Amino acid sequence: MAEVKREVFGRMPPEEGGGEVEKFVLQSDSVRVEILSLGCIIAALETKGRDGRFADIVLGFDTLEGYTRKHPFFGAVVGRVANRIAKGRFTMEGKEYQLFLNNGPNSLHGGAKGFDKVLWSPQVVPNGVCFFRLSPDGEEGYPGELKVWVTYTLHGSELAINYRAQSSKTTPVNLTNHAYFNLAGQGSPDIYDHEISIAADSYLPVDDTKIPTGEVAAVQGTAFDLRQPVELGKHLRKFHLDGFDHNFCLPPGRARRLVARARHPPTGRTVEVHSTQPGLQFYTGNNLDGSLKGKGAATYPKHSAFCLETQHWPDAVNQPHFPSTLLAPGEEYDHTTWFCFGTA
Repeated sequence: MAEVKREVFGRMPPEEGGGEVEKFVLQSDSVRVEILSLGCIIAALETKGRDGRFADIVLGFDTLEGYTRKHPFFGAVVGRVANRIAKGRFTMEGKEYQLFLNNGPNSLHGGAKGFDKVLWSPQVVPNGVCFFRLSPDGEEGYPGELKVWVTYTLHGSELAINYRAQSSKTTPVNLTNHAYFNLAGQGSPDIYDHEISIAADSYLPVDDTKIPTGEVAAVQGTAFDLRQPVELGKHLRKFHLDGFDHNFCLPPGRARRLVARARHPPTGRTVEVHSTQPGLQFYTGNNLDGSLKGKGAATYPKHSAFCLETQHWPDAVNQPHFPSTLLAPGEEYDHTTWFCFGTA
């Protein structure tokens, strides 16, 4: 059983509607997580190390002001479509849709004001909290009125995030959580001493704007073969990589399966990621530059956190051979990701 508490976290600025932002604290014996009604943001996530001490292992801010300014989606649910859509354009049922371009020539994470920047309606449920919002027809250029539910539940050392959506018109949908992890504790300078493994036999090569080329490439014999754990710093050096920001193609099927594992040997902290999703975007914080003041006045330099974003493949709406992101009226989008925390 998890204890659930709710409190006021702050108020949105007047120009953003001035609404009240609530914070929900889910707590078990081994995990404590704080989630905001703004963007369904995971603002803190505390887990135990080998020594039994808790540390907050996600990047973020102490106050609401940090989250209302520009930041790289710390802890947020992103949508209507997570990741990139090439040129912010897609054609569906004979009609062309143009989205806002907010990532070079592409649309990223839902556009100018995606799901991460809006207030959701919260409801406490057993062991957790369910957030709901109605995304209006045409919001950020997407067709159809979309009802969305995001439910966080904590059972012991396992945090589950379930995403459900229903649309009045056919629309692409791709939802994920953009938590930035550092198992040494947020504010630690880098993630080079972390061990990472990802259960993927293939990945998506990308062009210089991070759009998949269309090829589904085998990881065998490449820097993207993470099927056995690698120490991140050594691995990046060995392959002369600036970092990862790539989609790994997970085994097909809708069943829960283990997709990734991260371990921090010095503290013993581990996280296992299980999901029903077809892809995992592994990102190593390549664009963090130390300019943001985080929790406890921490700075977040390059490679000071990693993201394991379970989701559909990027630009799937323009790549017919990728698993489809289209949701039709009468259908339900329903995916779950589980984060299992421990020590080893």
